[in-house]
Amino acid sequence: MKTKIRTMVIDAARAAFEKGMLPSDQVPEFEVETPKHEGQGDFSTNFAMVSAKLQKMAPAKIAKTLVESMSDMSDASLGTSLAKMEVAGPGFINFFLSPEAWHPVVDRVLVQDLAFGSSTMGDKKRVQVEFVSANPTGPLHVGHGRGAAVGDAMGNILSFAGFDVQKEYYINDSGRQIRTLGTSVWLRLQQIQGGNIDFPQDCYQGDYIRDIAQEILDSRGKDLADADEKQGIEICARFAAQKILAGIRSDLDDFGVRFDNWFSEQSLYDSGRVQETIENFKAKDLIYEKDGALWFRTENFGDEKDRVVVRNNGLTTYYASDIAYHDEKYERGFDRVIDVWGADHHGYIKRIDAAVVASGRKSEQFDVILVQLVNLLRDGNPVQMSTRAGEFVTLKDIVDEVGKDAARFMFLSRSYDSGLDFDLELAKKKSSDNPVYYVQYVHARITGILNKAKDEGLIDQTDFKTGIHLEKLVAEEELKLIKQVAGFQEQVEKSAATLHPHVIFTYLMALAAAFHAYYNRHKVIIEDKPLCLARLSLVLAVKKVIRNGLLLLGVSAPERM
Repeated sequence: MKTKIRTMVIDAARAAFEKGMLPSDQVPEFEVETPKHEGQGDFSTNFAMVSAKLQKMAPAKIAKTLVESMSDMSDASLGTSLAKMEVAGPGFINFFLSPEAWHPVVDRVLVQDLAFGSSTMGDKKRVQVEFVSANPTGPLHVGHGRGAAVGDAMGNILSFAGFDVQKEYYINDSGRQIRTLGTSVWLRLQQIQGGNIDFPQDCYQGDYIRDIAQEILDSRGKDLADADEKQGIEICARFAAQKILAGIRSDLDDFGVRFDNWFSEQSLYDSGRVQETIENFKAKDLIYEKDGALWFRTENFGDEKDRVVVRNNGLTTYYASDIAYHDEKYERGFDRVIDVWGADHHGYIKRIDAAVVASGRKSEQFDVILVQLVNLLRDGNPVQMSTRAGEFVTLKDIVDEVGKDAARFMFLSRSYDSGLDFDLELAKKKSSDNPVYYVQYVHARITGILNKAKDEGLIDQTDFKTGIHLEKLVAEEELKLIKQVAGFQEQVEKSAATLHPHVIFTYLMALAAAFHAYYNRHKVIIEDKPLCLARLSLVLAVKKVIRNGLLLLGVSAPERM
């Protein structure tokens, strides 16, 4: 409908020019939007406002001219779908549609089913979303959980919006943190064997380190008996990293997150990719030597200063492997790369962007989603995030307590730009106060209605592809519900364009509210059979859209609750 209105506005402007009612035939960039407030129509355009300079006329006068011109052609363009037009404020044109204009929306949902709301805006462009990518040095914590929910949902939404998406986990299995992990396990192992060892503060403190040390001792004690300290630390590092990574994979699987690819940082060194990338940038004079170290000219690309890639002791920095990794991503054919990081990595954006641009790509091909912190609450009171040295609330703890669906929905309930208060007790409530229960209940409630209608012989099956007697849907709440359903694709595209998955959360809450308002005032199964069948068609459409939206967020749509 938006497209039809846009075309009608353009045709009306050109027709007005030909009649001498407008001085210019130029068409500026303009919007056709859904007004935020009731009473302002179903759609509104700012055409008159943005064309005032071109036309050298007051916006209100342009708007009146366009309305007059459109009145002459509206029957041909929109038939009986357009009820009226009006000029509002300084020059907005509001369009009011007739009830029958909205009825085809129900049919489209029933026919398109799982595809309803999808878009071709991505034009199959290849996009990689890399997220979580936690070091395999400890279990995933609550912050990782929010990043996992955001990254996974964002990948789903981009795919639904027509992009060719790959989800990737970057395994930081090389460098100082892995050596520290090996040292931590090795020292705990010595303590278990009776050694009087002082455990350094810069080692990993959690009880999981002691558990891994005991497991290595039980399974590989003979290997360690003949190993010197250096060899022992290497054995402990490899074993511990693999053990922890297996736990991370399991936790993410339980959280409903599946990656298309797991990429090893160590593979960049094993293949010579890091050194090759450094040499390529040295040849371009983008990496230079100073004070015995190698520096990248990131300041030339907007960073606050140049960055070290190889220290004067010959060891590479994390930045070196990150440069090679991102260069490798684009060589795999991705048009766009999206990294999901914790908010504490804000200062790292410029230097990665510099490397991307220096490699010949455009800055627009690289995006970073920065996910803010999570504050855990219980009945409104803060939860101690760290119970003792090295121990913290893990993602597994959260999923075990509130479930996957509630955890994901709560993580996505606010923009990742803002801190999130996650109340564990609220997430478990079976009431409308709990957002996930509020939305999932709509799907379950409608399933119950459809089952009852089938049991009473009103319909042969609970899923059908064609709306029945839709002309009967004229009540205000029915039309509001259809309009809410109709806006799903627009919200999918908005979410994909802004990289904000909480847009879908907000939409689902609004759709659930519209359903509850409708259901509280109108019975679905009634004696008036044509109206009953029309309402069954409507609620089935709502059920399908609720399901589609929940799927994008990685949340289930239960048949009963």
